[in-house]
Amino acid sequence: MTILETKSPEASVNCENLTIPPAQSSINIWKKLRGGILLVLGYLLSPLCWWNDLLFNLPIAYFFGYLCSLLSPKLLFPCTIIGYWLSNIIGILLMQFGSVDMFQKENKERNLKKELFNSLVSSTVYTIMILLLIQLKIIDTPTLFTNG
Repeated sequence: MTILETKSPEASVNCENLTIPPAQSSINIWKKLRGGILLVLGYLLSPLCWWNDLLFNLPIAYFFGYLCSLLSPKLLFPCTIIGYWLSNIIGILLMQFGSVDMFQKENKERNLKKELFNSLVSSTVYTIMILLLIQLKIIDTPTLFTNG
């Protein structure tokens, strides 16, 4: 009897010559759903989403600055800038974790410290590259609020 001929409710599912037990299939669906949610949240926080600052990043950054200003009022502005940068970095990290959950075919052991380190390095390199491109006048920043 082949896999497709079994009548058992716990029968395996045959997907492109790959046999997946039902329990593993439901785990994969939840993993992909979790990855999709992380990917969307990450996109909303990341610098890749052009409209996110007003709705997400700036309120988060201001709240972070406000919490820091409870220690010292002078920390409001610097910590708001740090909070803005952190919200963008967290967005990129969430996108990376979500895409791994969604697109990784095989279940591999995950090393969270290594993934976090690699994500922080790649996010920092991305930020430095964008700043360098702006400083070298290769890309322009938007001129929305200038008088010219």
